[in-house]
Amino acid sequence: MWFEPLLSRARDSERQDFTRLETPSQGRPAAVLVLFGEEPEQGPDLLVLQRDARMRTHAGQVAFPGGAADPEDADATATALREAEEEVGLDPSSVTVLTALPQLWIPVSDFLVTPVLAWWHKPHPVDTTSPDEVAHVARLPVQELADPANRLRVKHPSGFIGPAFQVKGMLVWGFTAGVISALLDLGGWTQPWDTSRVEMLPRSQFSL
Repeated sequence: MWFEPLLSRARDSERQDFTRLETPSQGRPAAVLVLFGEEPEQGPDLLVLQRDARMRTHAGQVAFPGGAADPEDADATATALREAEEEVGLDPSSVTVLTALPQLWIPVSDFLVTPVLAWWHKPHPVDTTSPDEVAHVARLPVQELADPANRLRVKHPSGFIGPAFQVKGMLVWGFTAGVISALLDLGGWTQPWDTSRVEMLPRSQFSL
């Protein structure tokens, strides 16, 4: 199946495949659900959400479902599935968890995030269940993410420059774009693209 090359490489992946930042020994544990599905007409895709533009932090940003760990969460998988259920109404029984990716550090929030790679074996309609936090839910086709025309790098006023994608009217950047970029590499989907295309991050995305 199409995800076998990705899965075999993901299981052997290391932190360096996703980021140059060292992972500290302490931080705030969190997890996100990196959920692959498949549509007959468009092939494999990734489930994402867009934060509400009125939020104090991460306003308008595209992200994987996920968040901080709760004390009752057994592990990162439990955190990721709970958050996805709370944010977009995802039925945990419709998901097959494949593997946990390396823990990654987000300095600005001090989160130690574990991306949980999963397969959506029984897709169903999902939508925001928290309108004050989530404005939109979408499935982004891997084919469109890998399209060189949709790839660029963005520059934050802080000086940060990182990968980004413009797909379905949304700008994907930051942590989420970094993970997607690494997954495209691991899955063998990356095509040559113009890395010299650097654009300033829109002011609406300045909050981290």
